[in-house]
Amino acid sequence: MVWVILVTLAIGNLAFVALTRELSDAVRGYLGFSAFISAILAGLAVLVDTGLPPPSAELVIRTSEPTVTAARQLALAAFALLSLAYVIALRGRLPVLATAVAALAAGSMVLAAAAFGWAPTAADAVPLLVQLGVLSAVTGGALAAIVLGHWYLVTPKLSEQPLVLQSRWLLAGIGLQLLLFVVWTTLGGGPGQDAFEAFTVGTILLVALRLMVSLVFPLVLTYMALRTAQTRSMESATGLLYINLAAVMAGTIGAAALYVSSGILV
Repeated sequence: MVWVILVTLAIGNLAFVALTRELSDAVRGYLGFSAFISAILAGLAVLVDTGLPPPSAELVIRTSEPTVTAARQLALAAFALLSLAYVIALRGRLPVLATAVAALAAGSMVLAAAAFGWAPTAADAVPLLVQLGVLSAVTGGALAAIVLGHWYLVTPKLSEQPLVLQSRWLLAGIGLQLLLFVVWTTLGGGPGQDAFEAFTVGTILLVALRLMVSLVFPLVLTYMALRTAQTRSMESATGLLYINLAAVMAGTIGAAALYVSSGILV
């Protein structure tokens, strides 16, 4: 679970930062600080990855092939270094957009190697990759938004455009998660997961918590944060985004745990 949290935070955060830089007037200080956070998180993920034990027989995931493991770890290290390079690029010493694209390409390779390495079959890896990608966007996006919210507290004259944009992207990401939840729980999506299997006795409580606490609740919180940001009530927006980050991270942990232990996608 630690690996999932660190990786999704790092990759999603940098994606939001790069998009915010290209599509808004966000200040360089925020962009550089947030990119540095992604580099630190990815560096910690590298340390965690190298110490991961092989999955036990009770778990759904399998041990990845040595070549896939090496590719995942190499891509993760490259992402960490490229995130640092992005900080340097923001100071005009490297091409900014090209560095961001390279970093996010490395991040995508990390997620792909994880999905195809740990999923029981190649067919099962595709929905797992989708899950990891959306978890990264929402979890990392929630982190990027809360750091940006703090920037307004110390620099109140900043344009509200960056936070409004990030809130909209986050709202869309959570909405996509909610749509995937409906599809996967009603039609199946995980390894051997049958239609409506997620609502059986063994997992129904965790699935219900995933729906209400980490999907519906963050959707409402993000919409409220968007509305308050549009009216420049940045302290209120930041407070809402704090609660949102906690709920989103809890959902990321819960979704990963359900897949690893029961093969259920939610």
